[in-house]
Amino acid sequence: MEIGAHVSSAGGIHTAIDRAEAIGADSVQVFTQSPRAWRPTNHDPATFDRFRERRTEAGMGGVLCHAVYLCNLAAPDEEVYAKSVASLRNTMEVACGIGADGVVFHVGSHLGSGFEAGLERVLPAMEQVLELCSDETWLLMENSAGAGGTIGRSLEELATLWERLDRHPRLGICLDSCHLYVSGVDVTDAAALDACLDEVDASIGFERLRALHVNDSAAPLGSNRDRHANIGDGLLGEKLGVFLGNRRLQGLPAVLEVAGPDNHGPDANEVRKAKEIHARWTRPRRGGRRR
Repeated sequence: MEIGAHVSSAGGIHTAIDRAEAIGADSVQVFTQSPRAWRPTNHDPATFDRFRERRTEAGMGGVLCHAVYLCNLAAPDEEVYAKSVASLRNTMEVACGIGADGVVFHVGSHLGSGFEAGLERVLPAMEQVLELCSDETWLLMENSAGAGGTIGRSLEELATLWERLDRHPRLGICLDSCHLYVSGVDVTDAAALDACLDEVDASIGFERLRALHVNDSAAPLGSNRDRHANIGDGLLGEKLGVFLGNRRLQGLPAVLEVAGPDNHGPDANEVRKAKEIHARWTRPRRGGRRR
């Protein structure tokens, strides 16, 4: 498992590799622009080449770009919808430029118009973005915490999108440990997590699971509240190891999106804690069996 972190790309997108390397991250995720503004960053193309060079130099594993928080492909409002599509298209263009493995995005919320009405907005938008994908850079749907009219609150909803998009060869998913937990999947219970992963395999195909978000949860099981907690400090605690140690999740980029000690994002201590939990839960027990 490539345990890493979401880091800032201030000063040029290539600087994200420096920050990730400095905190001991084995994978990295970045925003390609301010996460709370529509205006895209005007990147110098030279920084794309430098990003690729630094990734190789650092031996960095998975690289993900995350869509901005404002993006809502299900928005009934025409202006918000148009800005969302343009923003996600720009994120994909930058992600392809730096050779990222995927663009992670929240599908959005239909805001009360209904799931089917939301799909009528989402599907043509996703088709546009999928046309920009490369063989190395996929579009990854993230499971949501399930509040309000969000789409993607269940694997069934993500599978519906995948089917409606003709099982596009560059469309995959990213699973978030906190979002799973607050949407009702107890990732601290091995049987419940295995059942969830069985559903992934049956409904979408396990090869479509391309990335993980590793977050503890400050909100209870099934609460539908998206409240990340620092590693080991939330309700998952040590049992986040059930998720980190699952044999089928090994080898994937696993990115922390926690606040860290000063609300500036994951630091070296958060990465260290996640790696230590992972090590404890993948260590062979007596008799050669893993914990």
